[in-house]
Amino acid sequence: MTFPDRLPPNDIAAEEAVLGSLLLDEEAIYKVASRLKPEDFFREKNRWTYEACLALYDRRESINQITLAHELAQTDRLEEMGGLAYLSYLVTSVPTSVFVEHYAQIVQRTATMRKLIGASGQIAALGFEGGPDADAVLDKAEDILFHLRGGRSPQDFVPIRDIIDRYLETGGAEEGRGARVPRILTGFERMDRVLGGLHRSDLLILAARPGIGKTSLALSIAYHAAVKDGAYVASFSLEMSKEQLVERLLSAEANIDVQRLRLGHIDPSYLTAEEHERIIEGTALLSEAPIFVDDSPIMNVVEMRSKARRLHYDVGLDLVIVDYLQLITGGGSGSGYQENRVQQMSEISRSLKALARELHVPVLALSQLSRAVESRQPHIPQLSDLRESGSIEQDADVVMFIYREDAYLSQEEWERRYPTRKYPEGIANILIAKHRNGPTGQVDLYFQKKTAKFFTLATQEMASAEGMARDA
Repeated sequence: MTFPDRLPPNDIAAEEAVLGSLLLDEEAIYKVASRLKPEDFFREKNRWTYEACLALYDRRESINQITLAHELAQTDRLEEMGGLAYLSYLVTSVPTSVFVEHYAQIVQRTATMRKLIGASGQIAALGFEGGPDADAVLDKAEDILFHLRGGRSPQDFVPIRDIIDRYLETGGAEEGRGARVPRILTGFERMDRVLGGLHRSDLLILAARPGIGKTSLALSIAYHAAVKDGAYVASFSLEMSKEQLVERLLSAEANIDVQRLRLGHIDPSYLTAEEHERIIEGTALLSEAPIFVDDSPIMNVVEMRSKARRLHYDVGLDLVIVDYLQLITGGGSGSGYQENRVQQMSEISRSLKALARELHVPVLALSQLSRAVESRQPHIPQLSDLRESGSIEQDADVVMFIYREDAYLSQEEWERRYPTRKYPEGIANILIAKHRNGPTGQVDLYFQKKTAKFFTLATQEMASAEGMARDA
């Protein structure tokens, strides 16, 4: 896209100041060579001059008026760019080389604006070309912008002293864009001990049969990350509405049965004054939590990626939750729905793993298990039970299952089968079946059905006692 009546963004004075600094101080080239590119210069003769400086730098030769003039003459550009007179002018155009990095930043900034104008032309061309899949076109357009954004801050060398200091401060966790917390903790000590928290760039799968509590566990993790640690959490809820999610969170926070909470919303007389107070306190706490919910019931992975990236660049995400994998539609539209569902799931899991790496955040994706679990004894999940699994197991860094024996056996049936064993009411076994970078194993939690909330077993008795006291 061109604007014939307007000159593209540029700052000739800054370009000349950079070049003048390089002629004044031979050390100045070390400060800008890895960041500033010849194409960042708007005026052609300035671009030629900088290219000649880089050529001298690459050959470890001094940069001054004489050597630079010789280099430019070798490429037949000396006279065309103004000769020795222009090089002398560059030296006198800047009083000191101390601010060479600042001058370079100005040149980079105007170059980025010109690239943005160029990107708008590419996006316009995509619009004119069109295509059968609008989502694919939108994704290409977003890629143009995101690559423009991502390419403007090249990585540089860091002294090992700084790396060690950061390691000691963060416990070895990598830093991500906008990251407020070095590592996302689940809030369950034993689980965090095995997993080491939820690592950035990891794809984690949490799977269970319906009604076992996978959404509740994901919400517990989101709550702890956002409320306790200040992490920014994005939740894609394809199954539940955002109002239902709020009810779940508020029920857990206020320790009030979800059904009674709904009745109390309709008729306040259903709840006690003390319960109303807890609801008010819980509402105030949750309203400040940096949790963002998208409850679109139909969404494909391209839309999900686009929304997550946009939110990430707006606020800086720390955790993405997807509830749940099997509700994500295939590729785009049309022929995508005719593809084999296993192949679609493979595409979805690969895309979510790519999203985790791109945004440098953990992606916690919930998944259904196949009915094969119901047909065997005991009903302990296995990796092969991942429904429409595709390459989920391969793409995931961590795969966890939730298994509750009380979901399959009543207390009466349990006592008849195992008369000497205590009925495992509310006991949830979190089975870590795959852990790419650590051990597998089992972590036991307590699931409180009335509030759909998980506790560590150490705090379960306390929570139960408090609940009985309140009910009394």
